[in-house]
Amino acid sequence: MPASRPAEFVTALLLAGGEGRRMSGADKGWLELDGVPLAERAAARLRPQAGALLISANRNLERYAALGQVVTDAAEFAGGGPLAGLEAGLSACDGDWLVSAPCDLPFLPDDLAARLMAPLLRGEAPLSVARCDGHPHPVCMAVCADLLPSLRAYLRGGGRKVREWQAQAGAAMVDFDDAPQAFRNLNTPDDLAAASRR
Repeated sequence: MPASRPAEFVTALLLAGGEGRRMSGADKGWLELDGVPLAERAAARLRPQAGALLISANRNLERYAALGQVVTDAAEFAGGGPLAGLEAGLSACDGDWLVSAPCDLPFLPDDLAARLMAPLLRGEAPLSVARCDGHPHPVCMAVCADLLPSLRAYLRGGGRKVREWQAQAGAAMVDFDDAPQAFRNLNTPDDLAAASRR
């Protein structure tokens, strides 16, 4: 799957449904970095890497709809965090594969999907997770759509931990040590200010 061509059989999912607790409850996707909302920056990175772009959001739905098809957390899994957003994305995914990333990573690598998909296409794992300098970035993952029943069962059992479910599903790690800045998370006002200064 060459990184230079859109992977038409892969669906991308931008996770923007968080509560923004460390941003005083703000919708992080619409916080601006140098005048451009974080969601727009992340979507622009993801869109060329997939055949379709879904946006997991639970507020400002009309605004997010300008970026892609919006999916919302199922009532059954309300409060389920990123895994609830992933469940919504997998439920709406038309193809066999989904690649997800959060909206507060505006510097995502342009080969994120290709590299995460590699172990899945080789049949080594049904799920892969980005890792950089030894640190996993669990919400940056590629998932086989066949894992949807497993994810639903985990959520219905009260599970909410992304890394726990990934371990149960047999996740492979994909190293991005060559792109440390790509995984700079903008979680707080200080993070946003520092990124703007750079």
